[in-house]
Amino acid sequence: MKEITQIRKLSLWIFFIPLLAINLCLFISQNPEFLDNTIFQVDFIGRSNFSIPYIDGSLSISRASRTFPQYLIFKPSMILTAILLFLYWKNNNELVNKLYSTEINYKFKTFGILSAIFLAIHSIFLGIKFDIQLYKLFRRLVLLLFIIFELIAQGYLVFHFYKLKIKLENLINKKVLILKLALVSVLIIVAILSVPTLVTKGNTHFKHMLEWNYFVGVILFYSFSYFLWKKTKV
Repeated sequence: MKEITQIRKLSLWIFFIPLLAINLCLFISQNPEFLDNTIFQVDFIGRSNFSIPYIDGSLSISRASRTFPQYLIFKPSMILTAILLFLYWKNNNELVNKLYSTEINYKFKTFGILSAIFLAIHSIFLGIKFDIQLYKLFRRLVLLLFIIFELIAQGYLVFHFYKLKIKLENLINKKVLILKLALVSVLIIVAILSVPTLVTKGNTHFKHMLEWNYFVGVILFYSFSYFLWKKTKV
């Protein structure tokens, strides 16, 4: 099936592009001297000492990515990822329609495309400063909606594949399907358990650590998508 071939290709790009983007921004933030005396000199706010934010939560993805020149990497990468997400969910919808012999837009496609839209909006507005409380609330809401819609889309998609696991026996790796189910479950549980901490002041380092690891967890879903499907002829 051509949809499976496209989904496998898209999955790898969706995983590697944002992963490389945020870590390249982190590298630049921690090694600004490499760009000193060039047109790409790192903004003071975007500079930081060496750390491993995945462990110590020393800085946020936003701080590492929102200033010049890091945003030249982050923004295009996330907008491109949003476009790839749109194609990913579209292809999955077409695939499930073939498997069910239907012609409808499934909920995972709707929520998946909404998550892509909010990722693009978040990327566009990242780093733009307005000293307005409503604007700050808007940015947080956009990021929150991206995460919520992404988790809902992932959950619905895994649910459909789990229902079709017998029919897909020769097309998928069942162990990877179980891994995808476990990953989505963990992401949802962590999100729910983290709410009390996230809505209160303080715990900054924990919030940053959670942000880095949670982001990787969300895109890890797509690397599993690559290994879920067995190679098929177009």
